[in-house]
Amino acid sequence: MGTASIEKASSATTSRTGKYLLFRLGAEEYGIPVLKVREIVGPQEPAPVPHTPGYVKGVINLRGKIIPITDLRLRFGLPAIETTDRSCIIVVNVEGAASEVLAGVIVDQVLEVADISGEDIEDIPDFGQTVDVSYVLGIAKTETGVRILLDTDTMLALSGWQLDPAAAPSAS
Repeated sequence: MGTASIEKASSATTSRTGKYLLFRLGAEEYGIPVLKVREIVGPQEPAPVPHTPGYVKGVINLRGKIIPITDLRLRFGLPAIETTDRSCIIVVNVEGAASEVLAGVIVDQVLEVADISGEDIEDIPDFGQTVDVSYVLGIAKTETGVRILLDTDTMLALSGWQLDPAAAPSAS
């Protein structure tokens, strides 16, 4: 392994080291960098926004700020479930085209904040070209299993929302 390869691996390890907010969707555990988390709020009924993807539940008004809400279960292709007393919305900072914006994600349950060392994080395996895993920072190996670490900027990028052309209003 050359010096450049060692420096690159060391840089990737350092950049992923840190505190992660861990949460659950179904039986799986996920994590997002704590520095991206603005706050955690109880479930709220979002106001629907026409012509957005099915996983975008709508928007909420959080102390005067309008925040888009994404249901991560639906975003990840999991079946929808009824909101429980453990469900919550994690409000995160997302890098937008011009500035940082707030967005919310609905999760089944928030677990804890954990320190995860870069040495315990591996790159996502290659699943081929048809599987989009661009929003995965890596896979954290823990004593109790693995946790998928997510890149909120990529996962919640508004530019990735594809409108349904059949649902778009006509220009006539």
